[in-house]
Amino acid sequence: MVLAVVLAACSALAPHPGLAAPAVTLVLDASQASRGIMFVHERIPVTAGSFTLVYPKWIPGEHGPTGPLNDLAALRIVAGGNALDWRRDPVDLYAFHVDVPAAIQMLDVDFDVLLNAPDDTMSSHSVAIVNWNRVLLYQEGVNSRGYFVKPSIELPEGWDYATALRDGTKTGNRVDFATTSLEMLVDSPLDLGRYVKKWDLWNDGAAFVQLDAFADYPQDLDIPEALLKAYDRVPAEAFAMYGSRHFVDYHALLALSDDIGFQGIEHHQSSDNRAPDDFLTDPSQSLASGDLVTHEFSHSWNGKYRRPADLTTPNFQVPMKTDLLWVYEGMNQYLGDLLSFRAGIREPKQYPEYLATVYSDMDLESGRSTTPLIDLTTGAPYYYFARGAYGSIRRNANDFYTEGELIWLDVDTIVRARSHNARSLDTFLHRFTEPSSTGPMVVTYTREQVENMLDGVEPYDWHAFFEKYVYHPSLHPPTDELERAGWKLVYTSKPNEFITANQASDHDVEGWYSYGMNVSEKGVVRDVRPDSPAWKAGLAPDMTILAVNGQEFSSDALEYALRNAQHSMAPISLIVKQTGWYQTLSMNYHDGIRYPHLERIEGTPDMLASIVAPHAK
Repeated sequence: MVLAVVLAACSALAPHPGLAAPAVTLVLDASQASRGIMFVHERIPVTAGSFTLVYPKWIPGEHGPTGPLNDLAALRIVAGGNALDWRRDPVDLYAFHVDVPAAIQMLDVDFDVLLNAPDDTMSSHSVAIVNWNRVLLYQEGVNSRGYFVKPSIELPEGWDYATALRDGTKTGNRVDFATTSLEMLVDSPLDLGRYVKKWDLWNDGAAFVQLDAFADYPQDLDIPEALLKAYDRVPAEAFAMYGSRHFVDYHALLALSDDIGFQGIEHHQSSDNRAPDDFLTDPSQSLASGDLVTHEFSHSWNGKYRRPADLTTPNFQVPMKTDLLWVYEGMNQYLGDLLSFRAGIREPKQYPEYLATVYSDMDLESGRSTTPLIDLTTGAPYYYFARGAYGSIRRNANDFYTEGELIWLDVDTIVRARSHNARSLDTFLHRFTEPSSTGPMVVTYTREQVENMLDGVEPYDWHAFFEKYVYHPSLHPPTDELERAGWKLVYTSKPNEFITANQASDHDVEGWYSYGMNVSEKGVVRDVRPDSPAWKAGLAPDMTILAVNGQEFSSDALEYALRNAQHSMAPISLIVKQTGWYQTLSMNYHDGIRYPHLERIEGTPDMLASIVAPHAK
């Protein structure tokens, strides 16, 4: 049954170029990328009369109408050497209307691409990222699988590049690629940079998996040998997990730049990974974010090959329905983390410590009593960009990743326990991603199909299970998975090593698990948990704590006050500033600093050890 669906999907993804309209030619001049600007020239096949060009709006992998329209500037349209007037649609701002004169078959379209905006930096002095959806216009109403583009790029002098685009031919600083469908072009980002290293992680004949790193500084490419060996093991662990491969070759693109910032976006034969300068050289980065590359690599199977039916659209203007992101992203968060531990980017023995942070974060999320996970996935295009105070009350898009991980861990432990370890979630994945080897294609699924396939692996009322934890508010994450796996959650004064690793990056003072507040290193309150001691004291986001028990605020002063409060009945006194007003608040808390950990239940099998152990032979 799966094979028949795959063959049908394959034919849908492979239209005959000889029967298609002439291809768009796209030349991207990226020679000034380090200055934050690129220049586009397109030749677009047209027909005479009213014609509409559109800028991609709904972007795969970003799960929303995120096309950065503000990047497009200085649009010029020419036909037969004559400039044409164009008009933006008054309702759909991503659409541009033009009247094409008689006998004209091609439009010359030029525009500038403004690369950098607040929280959306795409270039630095030494690195730039090309997401092709940001640098093109295309004909309204076409199917992106049957609309073809021949792309080229002009590189800055001395810069190298990497991409999954096929047959790149370099002449001077220009690279010309083979004609490809619009779908595959947008699915094939390109990184370019001044300082570059490429590592082959796996190959089999012409097939390969490659890690392509681009850095602001050459020293940031000096990856420790032990970490490189761990990345070398990632493909084998992924093949063991899924039992299949659905790419010809794969480029894990990695931009290392503090200016560009942190991001991960999946593609079928590549991934667009962005991380701080020291991501490959600072061990705390691997601990805190070691699943970046593995999460996006796993998406080649779960998200790109297997994709929710209502998330799969004919072009980039049709809205996506995101309700099944609890499978697409939630399951993938679990699998991407497992790959990072199984490969050794993080040590398998650290997995329980990591899992303690995931569970406690979700268990203490106050908004969970009113807002089910399905609202977060259905509303993902909103939740991804929701900002403001009291985020734990509103909840956010990260929750369906984090809590999704716990739900799919529970699925894994249920299958293992009920089958007496004869089967696991890996068994499901092998069936979910059949057959064993194809090129890039899409095979869609529904909730019902996922539940039926799980039932074929291990009979259980999976529909009721997901109803409880996804489709209705749940006061706690799945509560019996830890005990089933041989562990229990405890809170102690010992720091959690994953929380410590995150603090090395954000420098926050962690009090969420104890007095119910997170504070920056300068004393600015980030968030307050409802009904916690901090909440009852009157603290609020964006207040600044100036003094603790009379001492000028510092993390040391706050920790000293918390330790002393364990041996005193007196509340902790806080002088705070809020929009020009000063006040003294009293926080009645005496239980010290608390951090989450998992602790073994004596006399029980350690299922987590089996789950996280390397699986590749």
